[in-house]
Amino acid sequence: MAFTGWPVEAIEFYEGLEDDNTKAYWQEHKPVYDRCVKAPMAALLEELADDFGAGRIFRPNRDIRFSTDKTPYKTNCAAQMPGGYVSFSADGLFVGSGLYMPSPDQLRRVREAVAIEKTGTELESIVAALRKAGYEVSAHETLKTAPKGYPTDHPRIELLRLKGIVMSRSWPVGAWLGTKQAKDRVVACLTDARPLTAWLERHVG
Repeated sequence: MAFTGWPVEAIEFYEGLEDDNTKAYWQEHKPVYDRCVKAPMAALLEELADDFGAGRIFRPNRDIRFSTDKTPYKTNCAAQMPGGYVSFSADGLFVGSGLYMPSPDQLRRVREAVAIEKTGTELESIVAALRKAGYEVSAHETLKTAPKGYPTDHPRIELLRLKGIVMSRSWPVGAWLGTKQAKDRVVACLTDARPLTAWLERHVG
């Protein structure tokens, strides 16, 4: 199956799930999910695999064991590959890449590389170029002050305060989402992420 975008039924499926996040709704509309949501994502991953690595689609069920929110299903279809992350929902398309929620050892290595002049200024330039191109560069959490062991006036304090580093872009729903243009936007984002992912591979692993 060639990727041709997500049809309008996929958006309507998630709009309905947002209004009625129940097992009954899911079971009744599962054929729509399989055909209009999951199948296009699987086709997209297959076409991206040669350039960005084999991907996998996350399960649609939420882990509610330790959550106060007991709604059973995620309101997006997300997939991950070595080169990045893709998410489709009723809000549109989200694509990102980088280091999200790193382990303590990974975060330590990031900060050590940021603190060093040569590697730190290299990352600073990569981040500046991404932001100039319209990408958001952030982390799942940002410290309010410098991490322990680093001065608050460090020249790259903004990067040191990030608990990880991710570049991303999102697009609202439009007619393009039901065409091959959706893949073009994913490819463009993941390609632009390569300087960041290469830096992370070299200095974090």
